[in-house]
Formats: sequence, C-alpha cells, structure tokens
Amino acid sequence: MLIDSYDRVVDYVRISVTERCNFRCQYCMPEKPFSWVPHENLLSFEEMFEFMKVCIDEGVKKIRITGGEPLLREDLDKFIAMIYNYKSDIDLAMTTNAYLLKGVAKKLKDAGLKRINCSIDTLKPEVARQIAQKDVLGNVLDGVEEALRVGLKVKINMVPMKGINDGEILDVLEYSKQRGMSVRFIEYMENTHANQSLKGLKSKEVLEIIAQKYTFSDDGFDGSSPSRYYTMEDGYRFGIIEPYGDDFCKQCNRIRLTAEGQLIPCLYFDEAMSIAEAVKKGDIKTAALVLKEVVKNKPEKNRWGGEDGESSSRAFYETGG
Repeated sequence: MLIDSYDRVVDYVRISVTERCNFRCQYCMPEKPFSWVPHENLLSFEEMFEFMKVCIDEGVKKIRITGGEPLLREDLDKFIAMIYNYKSDIDLAMTTNAYLLKGVAKKLKDAGLKRINCSIDTLKPEVARQIAQKDVLGNVLDGVEEALRVGLKVKINMVPMKGINDGEILDVLEYSKQRGMSVRFIEYMENTHANQSLKGLKSKEVLEIIAQKYTFSDDGFDGSSPSRYYTMEDGYRFGIIEPYGDDFCKQCNRIRLTAEGQLIPCLYFDEAMSIAEAVKKGDIKTAALVLKEVVKNKPEKNRWGGEDGESSSRAFYETGG
C-alpha cells in the first residue's frame, strides 16, 4: 500500500500517454504549434505497463489514461488490454476530447475500459470552433453517443468562461442529465499556456445560474473526488471543482505519470522525479523506489490557494489536467 507522509492512501494513477492534441483550446494551449515530442522520447506502452504492474502490486486501484489527447496514440486499446488482463477489477478510465471516439469506442470497451470523461464546453458549433480553434462539435457529440451506446459510463466536464459559454451552463447540464451522464463545472485554471484574456466563472456564479431553474442541496465532497457535489430534487447530481481552494487536497489519492516518464505528486506542483531511465533499462526495482519517494514527498496541499498562490508553469497537456 502507498501511503504519503500525511497518511493519505495513494491508489490512483493518471497516465498521460502523449502531450499531442488535435485541439488548440483557449484555456490550454491556444498558441502551441502542432508539434510533438519525438516518439523515441516517450515511454513505450510495454515500459508503461511494467511500471503500472508495480503500482497495481502496491495497491493502486484506479488508472486513468490521459493526454494531450490519448486517442492520437496508436494501439491505445492494446495498452488498456495489458492492464485489464493483469488485473481485471482495476477501475480503468480515460479522459478524451471525443473527436476520434466514435470509431474506437467499442474497441476500447472490449479492451477493458470502463469510463470516459469528456469536455463539452458548449453545444453551439460556432462557440466550439472559437474555443478549440477547429470545427469539432459534431464529432465530439457523435463520439459521446457512441460511447454510451457501447456501454461506457460517461462524465462531462465544462469550463464556464465569461462572454464565451456562460450562457450555456443550464444547456450543458440538461444535455448531460437527459443522457444519464454526470456533469462537473470546473473553474477556469489560470496557467501560462492559456489565452491570458480569459475570465472564468467562480462556483458561486455557476450555482446562482443553476438556482434560477433548479433547487438543489449541497452534498459536499464525495470520497477522494476533487468535486463538490450537489443533488437536485429529482436526484440528479452535478459537481463543481474549485482548483483555487484546497479542501479536496485532504483526501487526494492521486499521482501522475507523463508520457516521458516524469512522476508528478500533484497537478499544481512542479517538482517531479523520472522513472524513464530505470524502466528503459528494465530496472523495475529502481522505478519502484522512485514511486515510493514521490508518494512520500507528495505535498499536503496545492500551491494555488491564498494570496501567495502560484500559477503552474507545467502545461496541462503534459499531465492530463
């Protein structure tokens, strides 16, 4: 079992399999050229899997595949199958923009994937084009429908931004509700790679908009999730993530692995240790020691809260957000 110095059990690993993405979203990397890290710099799926076996043997129960956009990496279903075949009761999930999902949803489900998270920031094609700098909405919505059809559980994320999509909060909530999908509204997270003119809505503003139509109760945090959940009168639940707070840090159970082998203890914490050299040499014992050291050094809380809060210099497309 992996336990950090604050007695939190770490049983969740997020793996970024690529930093490449086919969107250029305003809140992530609007100015980044369509370039990528050379393939030889990335851990192979076989190398990632050897490290995942160590994590699973140490008590990891949940693995999420992220990017960039993970579906841009070939043979992703084979990597998922490696993990599933090693331990079939692992909670295997993926975060995707869903643009390429329609053609591969069944293959991913058959490989052992259980759930996906997908960002839908708008239901208007022209607004989606403004945010992603590409005509994407049709493919995204088709991908979500196919995922539901093949039996994947789907959760929707939305980043409300002033003057862009703040008028669609209820629309996205109702779109999700009608399909039995949970939705989480995420406060815009300032970072050095985003469009600096963006202004996000705070949780209070989002709740005020939803309260114009619905009555709901505050359920607080649910386990180790960073979301604060709310339940409507008909039982439907939605969540809000407030990254500038640190309430959810008390129960944080996750670490992150980048495609190049950097093991990161916290999304808002730039320190990391590399497992790349060890796993490329087949030295799994050393990689396991790095894992335990990173868990031991996991910070008590993120650095974004309060007057002395920092903005992360590491891009979210490297860590999967």
